This record gives sequence, structure tokens and C-alpha cells, in this order.
Amino acid sequence: MKVYSPPAQSPPMILDSLPNPPVLDEVCPRRARLQIDLIILAIEALDLGGSEALLIAAKELELQGIVKNRVSLWRLRSTNPLRRNSQRRPLTLTEAKALVLIACHLARRLTVLIRQLLLAYQQLQEKQLSLDHHFRLSEYLERFRAHFRSRMNPKRAGVMAYSTDEKLNELAMKLLSQLLFCTGTGGTQRLWSSLFDGDVA
Repeated sequence: MKVYSPPAQSPPMILDSLPNPPVLDEVCPRRARLQIDLIILAIEALDLGGSEALLIAAKELELQGIVKNRVSLWRLRSTNPLRRNSQRRPLTLTEAKALVLIACHLARRLTVLIRQLLLAYQQLQEKQLSLDHHFRLSEYLERFRAHFRSRMNPKRAGVMAYSTDEKLNELAMKLLSQLLFCTGTGGTQRLWSSLFDGDVA
């Protein structure tokens, strides 16, 4: 009797929108893994329901075969070598593409807020006022610092570089600029390419 086996599912078409960089074994280099996780960390600091939003976005983009649930999302993000519980497993290009597509999908929804916070930051800098003068900006930075400190390994040199509030605020604002970069035409592709600058063969 012939046993029926369902046909293998082809990968979601949306993944084809991002090219495969010429990296060894189709595995994400260290810098790309770190950057992807930090970009998602910034989204979580912007959106109170960030973790849930990531899973909802995965379904909307038909990427739930890659990002199945909270545990699989945590495993993918834990390939960031700076995390407290960093996973030694590699992050494949397919998995990295899924995370980038999800992050950019959410960034586009947050475009107005991202622009407002970047403008507020610029205005406060020009007036030499503390960041506490803008509640929403102050809240984002506070949440980002808390997320970073609770999830990253303080013994790693890359984490020690952000030991002060000021350094973490700078990182948070840099990531906000990257998120805005994602929202424009072709932003997802440009962000994807930037992750591999200097890492391609």
C-alpha cells in the first residue's frame, strides 16, 4: 500500500524580494545577526505589544512556517552573540530574511511615530534641552534601555560599550533612523543589503 505524503511546501514568495548575498554556507554573519535583533528590540520599545505584533506580522506575511511561535522567534533572535542566552546555532539567510521582512512591515506601520520621535530628538538637541522634555521620546528610550540591559550579556565587550544611559540613547536613536530608512520605497532591500556590507565574499 502506497503511503501518501503531502507535497513539500515551497518557501513564501515574499522571500524572493531579498537577494542572497554571497556568504559562506548561506549563513548570516555575526554583525547581521546582531543588527537584526537590535532593530527588532527598537520596535519592541516603540510598540507595547511588540512581541505579539511580530507574530501577527509573520502570519500576515505568510512567514509563520519560519517564525512559528514565541519560542521559535526567541531562538532566532538568540543567535545574536551579545544575548544573555545566546544560541550557538546559525541563523540561515531564509530565517534572517523573514525577520527583516517582519521588522520592516511593522516599521511601516509606525512611520508617523518614528518621524515624530526623530524630529523631537533633533529639536531638543538644537535647544540643548534634556530628552525628558518629550514624554513619548523619553518613554521609548527608557523602554529600549530596559530591554537592552535585561536581554544582553553584560560581560560581553560589545555590551560594555553601552554601559551608560547616554550611549544606549545614542544606539536607540540610531536604530530609529534605520527603522525610518526601512519605511521608504525599496527600504527593505536597502536595509537587507546594509546588513552584509563588508561581510560578503
